[in-house]
Amino acid sequence: MPHWGYSVKELDEARTVKASLREIDVSPKWSREVCRAIIGLTIPEARKLMEDVIAMRRMIPYRRYKKNRAHHSETRGAGGYPVKVAKHMLKLLESLEANADFKGLDPDEVVIVHAAAHKARRISKFMPRAFGRATPYDKQLVHIEVIGEVRR
Repeated sequence: MPHWGYSVKELDEARTVKASLREIDVSPKWSREVCRAIIGLTIPEARKLMEDVIAMRRMIPYRRYKKNRAHHSETRGAGGYPVKVAKHMLKLLESLEANADFKGLDPDEVVIVHAAAHKARRISKFMPRAFGRATPYDKQLVHIEVIGEVRR
């Protein structure tokens, strides 16, 4: 079994909680945008945002990966509803809340200070074509990590 760490090292372990999802099949680009959207929110606020994205009531603003994307008044620019990423992020927030409960911290007071999406392993696949040829296409897996901290 591989052993994965977190990309942030300087943390006060008594006030922080961590959670991660490893090798999930979601878009790395949309995962990055969702991670950027939840930084600075508390766990209940982030959960409400993810539920609204799944129900297509609120959009996630796209800041980096926005080429050929429609602009919307809600996001004041490019945006969208990354539903698949939001479902996985909802699971991750539940895990973060359970970790906060286990450590004796109040989950409503935990503020997300770090959220990152990293590219994981690439699964190579091939699509058969005419005349005995094949076209390669890859499935990119993603690691997502979230760190919350109680501000005192």
